[in-house]
Amino acid sequence: MNRSKGGLSDRSIVAGSDFLQLNAGEAPPGGLSDWLAGRLRQAISDGRLPVGSRLPATRVLAAELRVSRGVVTESYQRLIEDGHATGRGRQGTIIVAAPVTPPAARPVQQPLNGPFDTGPGADVFDALRSATARIDLSPGLPDLAAFPRAAWLRAERAVLAGLEASGLGYGDPRGTAALRQAVAGWLARNRGIRVDPGEVVIVAGTAQALGLLARVLGRDGIGAVAVEDPGSLGTRQHLNHWGMRTPPIPVDADGIQVAELRDSGAPAVLLTPAHQFPTGVVLGGERRRDLMRWAGGGGLIIEDDYDAEHRYDRPPVPALRSMLAERVFYAGSVSKLLAPALRIGWVIAPPPYRDALVDAKRFADLGNAALPQLVLARLMESGELERRLRLLRRRHRRRRDAMIAAIRARLPAATVHGAAAGLHLTITFDGAVPETGLAAAALARGVKVHPLSWHRQRPGRPGLVLGYAAATPAAIAEGVGIIGAALRDLPGQDA
Repeated sequence: MNRSKGGLSDRSIVAGSDFLQLNAGEAPPGGLSDWLAGRLRQAISDGRLPVGSRLPATRVLAAELRVSRGVVTESYQRLIEDGHATGRGRQGTIIVAAPVTPPAARPVQQPLNGPFDTGPGADVFDALRSATARIDLSPGLPDLAAFPRAAWLRAERAVLAGLEASGLGYGDPRGTAALRQAVAGWLARNRGIRVDPGEVVIVAGTAQALGLLARVLGRDGIGAVAVEDPGSLGTRQHLNHWGMRTPPIPVDADGIQVAELRDSGAPAVLLTPAHQFPTGVVLGGERRRDLMRWAGGGGLIIEDDYDAEHRYDRPPVPALRSMLAERVFYAGSVSKLLAPALRIGWVIAPPPYRDALVDAKRFADLGNAALPQLVLARLMESGELERRLRLLRRRHRRRRDAMIAAIRARLPAATVHGAAAGLHLTITFDGAVPETGLAAAALARGVKVHPLSWHRQRPGRPGLVLGYAAATPAAIAEGVGIIGAALRDLPGQDA
């Protein structure tokens, strides 16, 4: 959360502090927290703030700089997250580490448009995440500020209070019995999937699920998994890394074109049927029936149910796994519901592949960390996750509506796709809009987005993929406005 806007009540008033000779008037508009954190890092690096020194109380420094206390609190938090400082209760915020080299001497890891200089490589998402931006409209990013810290801490205390010593040892590679039971109940209530807890394998997110499945299928002689086009670049990268070819199958308004899948000869396919990424379409009824016929003839389906719970303007869509369990690998996680940092997901495999999947997980890492699993299980069983989902739906609907309104006002020539559910939407343009150049120009102005071409293997209409879950309505409106201005400034684009 960036509290930089609105921090100065009157720019004509000198707002300074004797501490480090700080002058808030030097801060760029809307960038107070970034400016203050940068000045503090520089002082740590050049020795003006040595290890062991104490930062002023947030209330004191905020009063001297005439900014909101939240600006100072956020800057201190960034130092803590960087590992330069730590909070010690009544002792205040203490400097505990200095950078190895001064910030000014560090090589720039990415120019402003670095992620867009060339085609998207293996580290493209790392580069985009590390790029500095005031407004992050990247798809797939949940509202991390809304993580239920208090509920998590209560559940963690309860788990530790009742945990026997044996619970701290090596466990079942499939995951703790408590979480597998909770996941089975969650899927039954929210996705219509009836599964025995013994069939659930807990994994480190969908990314690990794809790696495990690629190895399991590869050992069974399968060397290709067809993917939707357009479809997730990250998903494709993970499959390719583990040696899988990913032939593209076109997607239209009803989802994947099963006739094209059949003609491709691919033995397996990865799908996002409840909310196709990135177009947002739902796999239609006739396509589902045709897909079931394809699978019944020997095909295998990997169902990535990445954000199906987040829906606003349409009824729930049944999971493919609930219709044909014998041919569907089902993968889900809490990355979009709680936070990617938890690295907790689950996989359910068809019967012939269950033992091989457990073996792959065993020899990958002996199983996920048990304590976070037990905490999550408690949240699931208590109903906390359902309550959170209801809260998030209302919040995301408001943010989705703000983004659509901003697009209509600032990008009137764009067509919106996939807005009825999920955490993102896609816009496309008619004509020759240089989408990668537009994304680079937006980043240079402080806004992160994905060019649609990142998620294509075949040519198609230019566009952008925009996430709205992690930004406030005001930030969304500002970000879309910046994109509109960047588009008008590109050569050959109409004002």
